[in-house]
Amino acid sequence: MVNDAAALALAAVAAWLARRPASARHSYGFGRAEFLAALANSLGLLVLVIWIAASAVQRLRDPQPVVGEAVSLAAAAGLGINILVAWLLGRGEKNLNVHAALLHVLGDLLGSVAALLSGIVIAFTGWTPIDPLLSFGIGALIVVSSLRLLREALHGLMEGTPFDLAPEEVGRALATVPGVASVHDLHIWSVAPERTLLTAHLVVRELRQWETVLDACHALLIERFDIHHATLQPEPETRTVRWLEAPHRQRRDGPR
Repeated sequence: MVNDAAALALAAVAAWLARRPASARHSYGFGRAEFLAALANSLGLLVLVIWIAASAVQRLRDPQPVVGEAVSLAAAAGLGINILVAWLLGRGEKNLNVHAALLHVLGDLLGSVAALLSGIVIAFTGWTPIDPLLSFGIGALIVVSSLRLLREALHGLMEGTPFDLAPEEVGRALATVPGVASVHDLHIWSVAPERTLLTAHLVVRELRQWETVLDACHALLIERFDIHHATLQPEPETRTVRWLEAPHRQRRDGPR
């Protein structure tokens, strides 16, 4: 519960920082704080699982007396609290930071379920190994989710393209806009879990139509890919053709 409280506090601070306005020193704002919080919370979960696994091994080697009724009552109370917190988080924003906090709560919720079951089994049968065995099972579930969360947080901090976007698909979509001949130097990354940025060079057939082409590209990116911040640089098609032909002319007109 202490671990969960720390995770929720960290997530709340990160969310507060992410809402701070941009400044001259931080022109993109502080959205990366949510990636950092998710990274810290995922590492915290892995440390917690290691501690639980070590405790479970120790209890298997040296079983301790357990009062099943007391364990069941404490677990039931914890289960109720965790269900309420998980419900509140589930109704909030859907981003990586909230997901990390929710994962902490769900891990504790599963722990409460495991404690409740083990308490009932021990109360009726006296079989104490059920407690560490269930701990191993819950730990395995948390590890899988924690590693996935850690991967997403590191991916965001390394300015990777969001997993739900395919750069090739975005580039092909931009190339279908009337007036666009081709797309190159396409980059997509996130400065916050819910803020995706894009830059690209567009080879256009007529520079005089650039304003119309630009509006159409922005509308496509917003409606189809939910990208609201895009910087698009136009390049005339004639310049591209001359650049491609230059090496051939050099070879043809070289020394004889």
